[in-house]
Amino acid sequence: MAGRKGGNRRKSRSKFRRNIRDKGKVSIRKYLQSFKIGDKVQLTINPSVHEGLYFPRFHGNKGTIKYKRGECYIVVVNDRNKAKNIVVHPVHLTRIQHGRN
Repeated sequence: MAGRKGGNRRKSRSKFRRNIRDKGKVSIRKYLQSFKIGDKVQLTINPSVHEGLYFPRFHGNKGTIKYKRGECYIVVVNDRNKAKNIVVHPVHLTRIQHGRN
């Protein structure tokens, strides 16, 4: 039997598509944003930046910042019953406001 061909981004054209108003260059503010340990964040893939890209299964999940490694952050995400550490570039992170979940 033949296995499925392709990598992590296979069949993801519509999943990672950006809004028409958000297309273009990535703002420097988004690129250089900083987080504190314990901040709640949401993982949203920015398809125009390939560095620090996590596995697509975690797209849209919420997590907590554990610590910083280089320019990226280690985010703890619950994958069903297990807590997993993911290396994520700040471009792919959005801070969750307190009171709104």
